[in-house]
Amino acid sequence: MGTLIVIGLLGGLITGISPCILPMLPVIFFAGGVQGARPRGADDTGGTGTGGTATATATATTVRTRRSLRPYIVIAGLVVSFTVFTLLGSLLLTVLGLPQDLLRWAGITLLILLGIGMIVPRFETILERPFQRIAAFGAKRGAARQDRGAFVLGMGLGVLYVPCAGPVLAAITVAGATGNIGPGAVALTVSFAVGAALPLLVFALAGRRIAERVQAFQRHTKAIRTGGGVVVILLAIALALNLPAAIQRQLPDYTGALQERVDSSETVRQALDLGGLVTDENRELSNCSNGAPVLEECGTAPEIRGIDTWLNTPEGEALRLEALRGQVVLVDFWTYSCINCQRAIPHLNAWYDAYADVGEGFEVIGVHTPEFAFERETRNVIKGAEDLDVTYPIAQDNSYSTWTAYRNRYWPAQYLIDSDGAVRHIRLGEGGYENTEKLIRELLTDANPGVQLPAATTVQDASPLDEITPETYFSIKRVINYAGEPDYAAGAQEFVLADEQQQDTFSLGGSWEVDFQGARALSDDAQVRVAYRSADVFVVLGGEGTVEATVTDTDGEVQESLKIDVSGNPRLYPVLEGDDRTEGLVDLKVPEGVQVFTMTFG
Repeated sequence: MGTLIVIGLLGGLITGISPCILPMLPVIFFAGGVQGARPRGADDTGGTGTGGTATATATATTVRTRRSLRPYIVIAGLVVSFTVFTLLGSLLLTVLGLPQDLLRWAGITLLILLGIGMIVPRFETILERPFQRIAAFGAKRGAARQDRGAFVLGMGLGVLYVPCAGPVLAAITVAGATGNIGPGAVALTVSFAVGAALPLLVFALAGRRIAERVQAFQRHTKAIRTGGGVVVILLAIALALNLPAAIQRQLPDYTGALQERVDSSETVRQALDLGGLVTDENRELSNCSNGAPVLEECGTAPEIRGIDTWLNTPEGEALRLEALRGQVVLVDFWTYSCINCQRAIPHLNAWYDAYADVGEGFEVIGVHTPEFAFERETRNVIKGAEDLDVTYPIAQDNSYSTWTAYRNRYWPAQYLIDSDGAVRHIRLGEGGYENTEKLIRELLTDANPGVQLPAATTVQDASPLDEITPETYFSIKRVINYAGEPDYAAGAQEFVLADEQQQDTFSLGGSWEVDFQGARALSDDAQVRVAYRSADVFVVLGGEGTVEATVTDTDGEVQESLKIDVSGNPRLYPVLEGDDRTEGLVDLKVPEGVQVFTMTFG
């Protein structure tokens, strides 16, 4: 339990200083801090600035005030709201048959009402009435009036607060979604909420301190309160339009390296398995070994959940594994711009075409879990699926709910489920297609003895067999093989290509702006250089322009030279497609405005 609390606090603190906290800061500063400032001349003991020498008569006629507890009450409301609704909100909404986004819209409505209340105090009094005892706790008279609406404000922020994704939040989310809410899950959630709220509390206290020290705040109390109300309303409108998420995507993830260190800790992973990531629903998945040659017993398959959009189903109807009992089902985690997934999909297409109508039926469900922000757009997923001839049902898992329910960590990953709903085989990554198909055929026969199976499919396995260059990311959050000058950091800067590019590394040349999605060229002389070893080379590009690609071998001889016309949504473009593995350099001349996301090799 103690370890979980420490991990929760640490994960919360990282979140509390991350870019995802930024939309909250103006509201916390003005509505949580400045509005709680003590009137000029008051002291902590309830005096009027006389140092305790005021006469008995003066003391009797002076309104005594304590220092406002508003910053603490706002943060308390946020912690309580976030904890309760994160753990129980989804479960309660499911039980009541209500939309999963109901709480979000309730929170937005509450913030708008509270913003109006800050502008019209009489309305705020009515809104706060159910929470008057909390607001008045420890405060008297003037301070109690300042604290009015504080707990409601915190509750509204707690419902709308969307922390950055990480292993701690994944464990909390799964615990709440599955109803596996034990003491460990509660301790983890509370400690995470407290850790994330501490930086906000510091910010609120700073706002209160500034308001007490700066005379302009004291002279314009009413105007500042009205301004705070306007800020709250603007935040609510921005959240309704998803504007904070759009802004955050443009900001560097300056806590990414710190979060990565937490993610990679074995101690953290083991503790979070106990804290909710491993649940009764998915615990037996560990019984399956990756790519086993025979069927295994790995427990009932977790239900597909949290899906934003269904594609390739009648009228977008959702599929449930429970309703597919009697059929053999293959759940495939993928994303459309991933070259590894693209090499696997022809096999899934062939299996779907061959076995969909055999016996009681065979179903493939492609759970599309995005790797990049642009892969969240439904129109991009539709286009990517069309390009790959995917006709089987697609579940758009933008919330990573199904991803975390399966404790998945790979693109692609297949989970083979028998007619009784049990997982019998897991394959993480590419390859093993012949074995997977053999097991599909075995399960189809088990479900319907005597069934006539068609001939096995004959799709050639395009997975690379030899050691090749790993996937190269241009995101500051995922970059692992950069070898150039200067250091790879967020923002706009000038880069210099490496004189001698080491094997499997890359460098940039010219002007680039780097963020946690990729690198965007700021001038027409921008260049990318990669020392590769593979038969095929692909690059994910976005924007508008013509990229010039040159591939040279280790002797400096040009093996390939082409122009890539980039337009429309970001997608995968081929640079080199060969029969055998080669080694050398790939040089890209990238025009201004074109963005480079990844390079993949096969």
